[in-house]
Amino acid sequence: MKTNILIISVMSVIALMGLGVQPSLADPEHGYSHAYSSERGCCEEMMGHRGHPVDHLRHLLQHQKEIGLTEEQVKKLKAIELDLDRAWIKSEAEIHVAERELLALVEDEKTDLSAIEAKVKQSGMLEVGLRMVAFKARHDALAVLTPEQREKGKAAHEKRMHEMMSGRHGGAPGGGH
Repeated sequence: MKTNILIISVMSVIALMGLGVQPSLADPEHGYSHAYSSERGCCEEMMGHRGHPVDHLRHLLQHQKEIGLTEEQVKKLKAIELDLDRAWIKSEAEIHVAERELLALVEDEKTDLSAIEAKVKQSGMLEVGLRMVAFKARHDALAVLTPEQREKGKAAHEKRMHEMMSGRHGGAPGGGH
């Protein structure tokens, strides 16, 4: 009985912390979406857990002519994108492993609660690290742009979001990337 309550409690904490991350970045056909965008919604890039952070970089690169990016800026943005992909894949794998380890601890009736707490905290810190990698990449990408280009990028993004919300972008209203 105590074990069942413990398992339910820990799983609730995991669900509340949003640690249900799945390492699915290896699927470029689906826009590199991951658990955040599929479980929590999309369309709000870089706002907490909304959208995949690489979407922002891809958006800038897809609209490079409209935004007026130079070859040097495109090169820098692609390097930031590659670095983000590397860090994202590694972080998601670390989170996934920590979650598996946590589940193993929870399933073992002999596990001390302090060990479970330490693993929950470790998973949480990995999540924080993952989010910070995403914010840093966005910050670095914006630093490459001029103020005018940022405005053009923002306008192109808002246009895309409007199209997506009205269902004109190859999907249902409010659909994913």
